[in-house]
Amino acid sequence: MNFPPIVAPITAVGGAVAGIRVSGDTAHQIAGQVFPHWPENPAHLQAVYGPFITGDDGIALPFANQRGYTGEPAAEFFIHGSPESVRQLIDTCIQAGATLARPGEFTERAFLNGRLDLAQAEAVRDLVASQTERQLKEAIRQRQGAVAKSLPTDQIIGVIATIEAHVDFSEELGELDRPALVDRLQSAADQLNALHQTAIAGQLLRRGIRIAIVGRPNVGKSSLLNRLLGRDRAIVTPIAGTTRDSLEETIQIAGLPCILIDTAGLRETEDEVEAIGVQRSHQAVGEADIIWHLYDATEGWTEADQTIANQLPPTAVRIANKADLKPAEGLAISAVTGQGIEKLHQEVERLIPTGLDLPLISDRQAEEIKAATQTLSEAQIALAQDIPADLAITFLRETIIHLGRITGETAEPDLLSRIFQDFCLGK
Repeated sequence: MNFPPIVAPITAVGGAVAGIRVSGDTAHQIAGQVFPHWPENPAHLQAVYGPFITGDDGIALPFANQRGYTGEPAAEFFIHGSPESVRQLIDTCIQAGATLARPGEFTERAFLNGRLDLAQAEAVRDLVASQTERQLKEAIRQRQGAVAKSLPTDQIIGVIATIEAHVDFSEELGELDRPALVDRLQSAADQLNALHQTAIAGQLLRRGIRIAIVGRPNVGKSSLLNRLLGRDRAIVTPIAGTTRDSLEETIQIAGLPCILIDTAGLRETEDEVEAIGVQRSHQAVGEADIIWHLYDATEGWTEADQTIANQLPPTAVRIANKADLKPAEGLAISAVTGQGIEKLHQEVERLIPTGLDLPLISDRQAEEIKAATQTLSEAQIALAQDIPADLAITFLRETIIHLGRITGETAEPDLLSRIFQDFCLGK
């Protein structure tokens, strides 16, 4: 496709070096106007050093048509990271004929030019937002096309082709083997169902795993938070009720993003401020993905601990703290010495195990897969009954439309707008 030129910074402004991209049909002509040393016949990826007409100096990097990020002629400039220097160069590019790019417009052009499918484009956004090892690895995997490769689109198209051939050439091909086609579609349905089951893990990976640390006052909740953070974030004293409010901190555990929530000790209290903290503790429990119920190993499991346990979901993990002072059965740790902390890491990793074969899809992709699974089921029912096979084709084409919205082949303009408007400037 042919697009007019756009320009935007592609690095954060204010660092030692800033990158600026100009992309579009006349990108090279604009580069020649703002960078006097721009070659008459620029070679792809052959960097040139020199001054810009703004006065700053740096590097200009040409990209040939169909060989850059967007799939169109482009130039990238790397100058000193002064915000004023960046502003002047962008203004100069705009005066030379470029328009300031919208957030996500570079990636949108890459999609429209066939450089990326829509799932890969969404992975670019995840890649930029990655803050942990597992987020980064998953974003890279999806950036490389893992979602499209996991979809049974070709299998379904093959079934459509088989049905159409038998409808058009029934005398030559004979009777349609409906049970065999139902089996082929069941295989596709199984594939979609398996992919849909990764949606919860995908949601946790993108937004972070919320872990509520709960228990009686003075069992070591704040000490555990400090141990996991590697610094003294929460106040720790022997006085019960020190923590009056929920305290949240984001860390990386086993490469996964986690939001630790240190809660006020759960107990009946006449203190109005502490009571508000206890109420917020219950709210944190309701919003948590993992609940760590701490009790004091030196005191053993008490009636008060059981009262709290009765208020928690059955999935809450019971943890004996202060195991350095008195051994305990089950999951035992010491927030002071670090004993057993690796077991907590394993509890987190169990939610999203490493080495998963399928990509962890997004909520948007999960909705389309759910709809595709439904129409696929209706096609199977149609083929299993003694009704014209054309009806099954109608359902299968609807399935292809839903899968196409994941990869972009059948995505409507408003869907594209919603997706790319969430990107940052420069992507």
